[in-house]
Amino acid sequence: MIAELNPPSISQLIQRNILIVDDHPFIIEGYKNAITRYKPKGYEFFIWQANDCKSAYDLLEDSKTPQFDIAFLDISMPAYDEKEIFSGEDLAKLILKKMPDCKIILLTMYTELLKIKTIIRTINPSGLIIKNDLTFDELLFAFDKIMKGNRYYSQSVVKMLNQSPHNSIEIDQFDKQILFHLSKGTQTEEMPQYIPISLNAIERRKINLKELLKIKTGEDVDLVKEAKSKGLF
Repeated sequence: MIAELNPPSISQLIQRNILIVDDHPFIIEGYKNAITRYKPKGYEFFIWQANDCKSAYDLLEDSKTPQFDIAFLDISMPAYDEKEIFSGEDLAKLILKKMPDCKIILLTMYTELLKIKTIIRTINPSGLIIKNDLTFDELLFAFDKIMKGNRYYSQSVVKMLNQSPHNSIEIDQFDKQILFHLSKGTQTEEMPQYIPISLNAIERRKINLKELLKIKTGEDVDLVKEAKSKGLF
């Protein structure tokens, strides 16, 4: 006869602190519902939430805030310019600096290969999900894999990475426009007149391009020269 084990008492449960940051309340509720539905024996979840970069920053800087075990972060959110927190990527870097053991799950609408590669290279998240791939069951599956110490990329991310030659470099139309205007001598501050993205976004894309092309000097002229040599524009 096999004796049935008694369920763990509340005092025996392993607590996991979870942060959810998204500017859409219904998406936050979806994440919370999925976490509530995930009930492995021995765990108790405590959830904190924020709806933009500023409220997330304030929460992270609060001395009463616990160490988070998992953080769900939307990449595109209202920025906190004063602290130079412009996106979920910046929040992820801040969290990893303060809480290096936190598992980061990034969610995005971006489908450009360069952007996906940049996220993986700079953040190395435990989870990376294209929102168009997201269903309730998929979120539960991803959460389960990450809880068990595995990495999860949604199907669109996997497909993009598998179809990309290992050493290839891809850039999108905005990056090409930035390179084109740099080659014509356009000042970065003037570029929003010609490219339909913000100045902050243009500056961040320039940084990503310099990292991608390994421009050590940081000079725009060297970026343009290297990009032309690789036929990127």
